Amino acid sequence: MALEYSDSVRFIRYALIVAALLSGVAFRPCAAQQPTPAAPMFSGVITAVSAASVTVVRAEPKDTKTFIVTPETKFEGPKPLVNARVTIRYVASDEGDRAVRIIVRAAAKATKK
Repeated sequence: MALEYSDSVRFIRYALIVAALLSGVAFRPCAAQQPTPAAPMFSGVITAVSAASVTVVRAEPKDTKTFIVTPETKFEGPKPLVNARVTIRYVASDEGDRAVRIIVRAAAKATKK
């Protein structure tokens, strides 16, 4: 009779281990790595452009920002000109907002008076 008891206890023990493994209780995954936050973006119309900076104004909410252009700044689309629509991905630094990527869209439509 002792063998029957130990076999049933062994069966129950293995059944509990298998159930724990299947439910995920025994092995919890490591904490998920948090993704790095994306750089903020600013979209609007160029009001001033130079070799060192680009100034952009957006309509809603009314806001104007000047971005520092460095050799690491990447450009997409045509050459940035005044009245061109742009989207700028930037990072804040001690010197000011530094443009990381400037995406130039079509020129803004002229408003009728």
